[in-house]
Amino acid sequence: MSSLNDAKRRAAYKAVDENITSESKIIGIGSGSTVVYVIERILQRGNLVNKECIFVPTSFQSRLLIIEGGLNLGDIDQYSKIDVTIDGADEVDENLNAIKGGGACHLREKVVAEAAKKFVIVADYSKKSSTLGEKWKQGVPIEVIPFAYMLVIPSLKRLGCENPVLRMAKSKAGPVISDNGNLIIDAYFGLIKKPKELLEKIKLLTGVVEVGLFVNMTKMAYFGNEDGSVDIKKI
Repeated sequence: MSSLNDAKRRAAYKAVDENITSESKIIGIGSGSTVVYVIERILQRGNLVNKECIFVPTSFQSRLLIIEGGLNLGDIDQYSKIDVTIDGADEVDENLNAIKGGGACHLREKVVAEAAKKFVIVADYSKKSSTLGEKWKQGVPIEVIPFAYMLVIPSLKRLGCENPVLRMAKSKAGPVISDNGNLIIDAYFGLIKKPKELLEKIKLLTGVVEVGLFVNMTKMAYFGNEDGSVDIKKI
């Protein structure tokens, strides 16, 4: 039986091999545990290939991975048109809509994903579901400005979330602070059968910066399985 990490690695390797080609010069790098294996595979291609590429991070984590790997670091300000972005996800439904933001990076992840000609998700088998909310019970991550979080919480309740939770840090006193200096609210809405509709409603709330629902964005998803295989789904 394959471990989750083995499944993540196989999905990441296959996604890199099939989507970062000789024509891919500007590459978006997502965040999270699976992206470690994306960088690992990119580094295995060798400096001769990688020296021609620019890598745009979505978080402090992926920025460090790029720098520590000796890759060419770029910024979305410099490279607003990206050839391909590869990122992980917390849950992916049968239409390749995704919940992202478990690492509180979804604002920058969405910017870099939308800037790409192709957005590819890599994940292990535990992240695949038929409907969002089926497996990811922590809720939809919502980035809000600190000044407004107490206003946003009752608004989320009116939209159908029974218990919106301000995400608290585990190694510091107080809340999680995003790379953008904002707070994160996790809001579980049960099964999300209309993710686009929910996304639009939350985005209209005053104080909301971004929502961890990635709807109609993903072109391909790679899922590493327990048996060592990798499932590929395309839209």
